[in-house]
Amino acid sequence: MDKRTVEDTPRQGVVHILNSAVLVLNGNFEPLNVTRVRRALLLLIRGKAEMIENGRGYLQAETARLEVPSVIRLSSYVRRPIQPLRLTRRDVFLRDGNTCQYCGKTSRELTLDHVLPRHRGGQNTWDNVVAACVRCNHRKAGRTPREAGMHLLTEPVAPRPNPYHTFYRFLGANESWRKFFPEPRRGSAHGWNGHEGSAS
Repeated sequence: MDKRTVEDTPRQGVVHILNSAVLVLNGNFEPLNVTRVRRALLLLIRGKAEMIENGRGYLQAETARLEVPSVIRLSSYVRRPIQPLRLTRRDVFLRDGNTCQYCGKTSRELTLDHVLPRHRGGQNTWDNVVAACVRCNHRKAGRTPREAGMHLLTEPVAPRPNPYHTFYRFLGANESWRKFFPEPRRGSAHGWNGHEGSAS
């Protein structure tokens, strides 16, 4: 975005800028969450945060010309809770590398298989759900792998939470944020290293 003052833009443009995303870094420079410019300016004015990057231009207030932030850092460290990763079809496939966990073939036409079938008490949990190709799922047919003479390539486990995955959807429109994040590891959901976190 160009650095003209916000007062030079139409009113709808001002509203858009004030609602733009701002990356909030924790006191130790780790990404904490994403907020709006409106909220970020309040944190800056109250001395609860410092400007790290001005990527939104300037706002002419009555008594001052304010930089509009794209990245701020909190003045103190905030402990962030890490949410467990919710089990979804997409994330199971990502955890398993889009690979059938019985035959090892990579496919775009995968299904979800319950290792212990649900009609026999199997739960819809990370340690009981795997990616399976249509052929292997049909072959297993409501039995356990042992009963079907099949073997799992890897033991299904719940991914460890990655506190960064919820930020990645913002990076396409905010390239300058990338330097604050570790590179996503191959084969991980959302660029996770096996898991998820949350942003507020």
